Amino acid sequence: MQSYLVVSTDPVSVLSASIAGLTGSFKTLHIFDEIKGIGVHIDDAWVPALQNLPGVVAVIQDRLCKVHTTHSWGFLGLETYDGKATDGWKNAAKFGEGVVIGNVDTGVSPTSESFRDDGLSAPWWWRGRCDAGKDTTFSCNKKLIGARFFSAGIQEENFINGGPPLDKTDLNSPRDYDGHGSHTLSTVGGGFVAGASAFGHGSGTAKGGSPRARVASYKACYAPGCSSLDILAAIFAAVADGVHVLSLSLGGPAEDYAADLMALGTLYAVNNGVTIVCSAGNSGPQPGSVSNLAPWMLTVAASTMDRDFPAYVTFGNSTIEGRSLSEGTQPARQMISGDKANAANQAAENSTLCLAGTLDPAKVSGKIVVCTRGVNGRVEKGLVVKQAGGVGMVLCNDASTGDETIADPHFIAAVHCSYSQCIDLFKYLQSTESPVGYITAVDAELGVKPAPVIAYFSSRGPNTITPQILKPDITAPGVNVIAAYSEEVPATDLSFEDRRVSYNMISGTSMSCPHVAGVAGLIKAKYPGWSPAMIKSAIMTTASTIADDYGQIRDEAGGAATPFSYGSGHLNPVPALDPGLVYDTTPFDYANFLCSLKPTQTQSFNLLPVSLPFLLPLFIHFNSNPFKCSTGAPFRPENLNYPSISATCISGSTTVRRRVMNVGTESSTYTVSVVQPAVGVKITVQPSTLSFGRVYEERSFTVKLEVYDPAMAADYVFGSIEWSDGDGNHRVRSPVTATTKCS
Repeated sequence: MQSYLVVSTDPVSVLSASIAGLTGSFKTLHIFDEIKGIGVHIDDAWVPALQNLPGVVAVIQDRLCKVHTTHSWGFLGLETYDGKATDGWKNAAKFGEGVVIGNVDTGVSPTSESFRDDGLSAPWWWRGRCDAGKDTTFSCNKKLIGARFFSAGIQEENFINGGPPLDKTDLNSPRDYDGHGSHTLSTVGGGFVAGASAFGHGSGTAKGGSPRARVASYKACYAPGCSSLDILAAIFAAVADGVHVLSLSLGGPAEDYAADLMALGTLYAVNNGVTIVCSAGNSGPQPGSVSNLAPWMLTVAASTMDRDFPAYVTFGNSTIEGRSLSEGTQPARQMISGDKANAANQAAENSTLCLAGTLDPAKVSGKIVVCTRGVNGRVEKGLVVKQAGGVGMVLCNDASTGDETIADPHFIAAVHCSYSQCIDLFKYLQSTESPVGYITAVDAELGVKPAPVIAYFSSRGPNTITPQILKPDITAPGVNVIAAYSEEVPATDLSFEDRRVSYNMISGTSMSCPHVAGVAGLIKAKYPGWSPAMIKSAIMTTASTIADDYGQIRDEAGGAATPFSYGSGHLNPVPALDPGLVYDTTPFDYANFLCSLKPTQTQSFNLLPVSLPFLLPLFIHFNSNPFKCSTGAPFRPENLNYPSISATCISGSTTVRRRVMNVGTESSTYTVSVVQPAVGVKITVQPSTLSFGRVYEERSFTVKLEVYDPAMAADYVFGSIEWSDGDGNHRVRSPVTATTKCS
């Protein structure tokens, strides 16, 4: 079915009757008497007949304009430049139809347009339920097919003492009273919603990665945070209900797996066929800050997309650029620096920050105030200016905050500019007695280069628990993401906020995580029998390390990013739907991996609640027989059949083993190519070719890492291996990290 505008020389009434004479299976969308046209939704098989109707002069297919909201799907290649879905997204993966995706978060807003019932039906095998608790107005539908909440753990006194108070209404309902859960769930599987925007910016059609998937919400997070017991209960419930993919945009500091309930719960989920996708954390750019480190988790970093929200400040003969989600101030207005706008008995060092009560209305009224970032919130500064009578604000970073700028929904015309950009502005303010200028705000700008860029806040590797597993695994859009929001809460977490929005723009690895979960849903829809590890491998080995300016992915400061920032690379959904080869990590592989582990240097067996070998029978079974660790030759953790390769404590050389499974054409041969580290270590792969005679056949190979300069290899070095078939349709890439250093 498609939508068309049918234009005729006859009156609309005659045209409508003519169409009805062809078929009764059409829907009238709009009547355009002015042009004698009708907008209809009809099977495209009827288009030739429509064109041949008497009087018809045109049959024009409807199309989506450039997608701006959740523009990430266009940036990721699932949509064409004019907003049309690619064949792989629409037909091969069917927009995720038939898949159920769960989300452990702060709940869901059931009234959001992203979760409306669009003619879907709950799968016959679905075992979940809609637990409204004490919320008599909460209901699910055939899109949002499940909603549950878990709050027993968070209500214990050790979590709430000294923290924000618990809201009994929040605790007893699956409804989202935060906004975070609605945002993440709509990103992973929200339906198509035209005209969505954040404060009027980035208007377009919102949708999730698997927009035809059914979704289920598992609320386990509240104002104080998330109890790991509540998270564990939510994971188990999701598995029992029958979800295929589970997205978790949450986590805590890294700890040994035996003490990590989230790691153990997700191990159970993966062993039961559920693909697990988790956020990497927002503690970057410090090395070793990444969380959610277990190898059965798909851990996602955050990066930018090629969309920005620019705003400009014009003064004297200069214009500088920043970011904003507010309006402009044209025509020109007088400008004043915050340090010169101080009220009586207020120090200039306070008024330059635009702290509450520090500005003199007599000095500020009708002017644009230049404030310095720091101490109080960015949006709060604009409110301070507004309350003092100002008409606009330029928010300038100081040297410590550098070039990081953020598009905020200000209460006043405002623009956030970098330290380097503001240098010229401060010189101008000091050079004239009557400075004037204006702010120009524009809508979203597309095609920004370079993109992606690793977000400053995105947590970095290496893995501090098992450095033989590279983390994060991948990066995806996590900056300025527009998605559904809960109107039960204000648009921001500021105490004075009173605005309500149905769609909002947020940044964080919480936003990148559901992008990957949405793509996992697409792969599951196309390959229902694939294991979680196969899906994870398809996503990782097809990732890209190239930005849209054809250079390598960079970090926010402009330097070259490494696998500790982006893992295997940037999410690339189209080739992920046809990966060629996959690394299938089995529950037996995970069990052997866990048997090989010892507590980290920050832990001891006495501090851990229980040893991993004791836990394994609880989470991993084979044909109803509990798994037991082998007493033979010890398994090496770097030999886990993982899509990336990481080796530490190399003395002379070490050899890592891997196996790949053919999921492409029946008869195929792959040849390896190696990108050697710049210094210190040489990579050799044996054999250099792999031949397959049938689908799902596996072949093994080894990767030898030889140290030729121990001093240079004392720090981590980076390379990669890539298997490609003869026709170039499949490129299966694995990053390699190596060091002589022992953790």
